[in-house]
Amino acid sequence: MSAPTTSRRLISADSHINEPPDLWTSRVPAEYRERAPRVEHLELGDAWIVEGALDPINFGGNCSAGIPADQRSAWIRWEQVRRGGHEPAARLLDQDADGVDAEVLYPTPRLANQLFWSTTDPEYHLACVRAYNDWLSEFCRHDPTRLWGVAMIPNVGVDDAIAELDRISADGTMRGVLLGRYPSGDEAMTADDDRFWARVEALGLPVSIHVSFATEAQGDKKRMKLTGDMRFFDAPIRAAQFINGGVFDRFPLLQLVLVEVDVSWIPYVKEQMDDRFLRAGTATRAPIAKLPSDYFAENIFATFVTDRYGMANRHAVGVSQILWSTDFPHGGSDWPNSRNTAAAQLDGVPDDEADAIVAGNALRLYAR
Repeated sequence: MSAPTTSRRLISADSHINEPPDLWTSRVPAEYRERAPRVEHLELGDAWIVEGALDPINFGGNCSAGIPADQRSAWIRWEQVRRGGHEPAARLLDQDADGVDAEVLYPTPRLANQLFWSTTDPEYHLACVRAYNDWLSEFCRHDPTRLWGVAMIPNVGVDDAIAELDRISADGTMRGVLLGRYPSGDEAMTADDDRFWARVEALGLPVSIHVSFATEAQGDKKRMKLTGDMRFFDAPIRAAQFINGGVFDRFPLLQLVLVEVDVSWIPYVKEQMDDRFLRAGTATRAPIAKLPSDYFAENIFATFVTDRYGMANRHAVGVSQILWSTDFPHGGSDWPNSRNTAAAQLDGVPDDEADAIVAGNALRLYAR
């Protein structure tokens, strides 16, 4: 990749917003406002209080881009949160400072996952999901050419998932959808989920899984989380479920985006899945028409921030399936130096391939 220039397009396929404190308390129906996620002023700092979470969910690490490591703290006050996290006009200025043309926008992972965790009240769950999607749609409407929203999909039944999919896709501000679990409600697919895959394929919206499914309650006191330092652990499981479950055979235009999991693991998983498929007896193989690796090449994308090993082996990954990202405004971002970071990651990569990775693949996937 040549030296960074102002002419090269950059599209971050994984960036985030910082949810404003009144997002849910001002938007859910009155009967849920006492329970709605809210920010409270605690001794250490401000944090989200969310029903079912193990601890208050602080947000310092989710807005620390541009702050030196020795000055970062997980516990801060809301007034210290970057305005670009929740004000769209300010976000465009942050993009300009970073040389980024557009961003695909995801929620705060721990906060979003909590809305999917162990749902005991489907109507409350639906109210929270709808409130978030309405707010994000308004945020993106400020400049839909640069602010590309990914809507949450509820997981309390396929009918509700399809209803929300149709509702949020109507105004054109959403470029994709995010799963915390499968629409039917669990970590394993059911036959009923096919109705959702059919509808989302017809709408042409990519389906994202950000790092992992929501498999446990959120909280800082739970250590030993593999998805902290090694975020790719859940991604092969979901890829295998889609491939071996025949989802891409039944819905060949469906696109799955595995977000913030990097790409170095993909060649190994492709090799191993192909090997096991070919070694299995023909009567016991997964009911799929092609080799598993073929579906990675046609139906599965993955995003990275820094992955030099993956870039060195990009052809084994699949250049057309790699999406660059900044993770802004989270601590994994190098804002406002993303152009330099991208150039360093893609040092020696031919311009046509670099252009695809930093912008072209995202344009092809998210064009609406």
